[in-house]
Amino acid sequence: MRFGLVGTGPWAQATHGPGLQAAEGAELVGVWGRDAAKANALGDQLGVKGYDDYGQLLESVDALAFAVPPAVQATMAMEAAAIGKHLLLDKPVADTAEDAAALADEVAKEGLATVVFFTDRFNPEVRAWFAEAEQTGGWKGGWTRMLASLDAPGNPYANSPWRREQRGALWDVGPHALSNLTAVLGPITGLTAVSGEGDLVHLVLKHDGGATSTASLSLSAPPEGSNFDTGFWGSGGVISPPERSTPVVECFSLAVTELIAAAESGDSHPTDVVFGAQVAALLAGAEAQLAAGR
Repeated sequence: MRFGLVGTGPWAQATHGPGLQAAEGAELVGVWGRDAAKANALGDQLGVKGYDDYGQLLESVDALAFAVPPAVQATMAMEAAAIGKHLLLDKPVADTAEDAAALADEVAKEGLATVVFFTDRFNPEVRAWFAEAEQTGGWKGGWTRMLASLDAPGNPYANSPWRREQRGALWDVGPHALSNLTAVLGPITGLTAVSGEGDLVHLVLKHDGGATSTASLSLSAPPEGSNFDTGFWGSGGVISPPERSTPVVECFSLAVTELIAAAESGDSHPTDVVFGAQVAALLAGAEAQLAAGR
């Protein structure tokens, strides 16, 4: 399957480009960027053509992988879906629930394959752990802390406007939190959001089946206070995920191969754009609560 890469930033350079090149059954055709010099530079690095005309890239590929801010992704993915291109999306799929739902509707109308790259869902160690936890059952609740620091030395996303100035942790690490908690406890049926210092957000979640969970999210934690932790408790005891040893590039390559498989089979993927739109709706609901002063 011929892929185009949309975006030229750190995530595209370190993960998407190499992951597409390494994925079995995928051919990376070219890279698009708003800045032609950056598109050409990344294209040279990857050994493919750089494009500054998105329409020309669309004409050359069967599928697109996106590494751009969510508002940009939603618009460009909609354009691609309208002409029958399969989509490998980053999270969140859009920065509004309405745009995410519209994209999901367009994909369904065109009968396209989609995958949203929720990283842990494609990490072999964590995926096996999720499967074992689901088989064990009996989980009553869970928690996750995703406390990151954009100001940590060397953070490649330190100058990301949409993370720092616009949507913060809720829309950046929040999708990962909701995806991971859902993987074990099931769909989320209720959400309460409370704000803290900076972009700190605390979520209390109700899941289908009665379990409850919590998520604490920040991109403005002090570097010394950064912490990532997830766990579940119930009749099976208390469990936490294994150490992640698979490089993220390999996780992304797995997402690519699963998108290709979904396109060939016609089957939907567990983390397709429909799931991505559900996550976006939850984030929008939390954002509305925070805006109302909770």
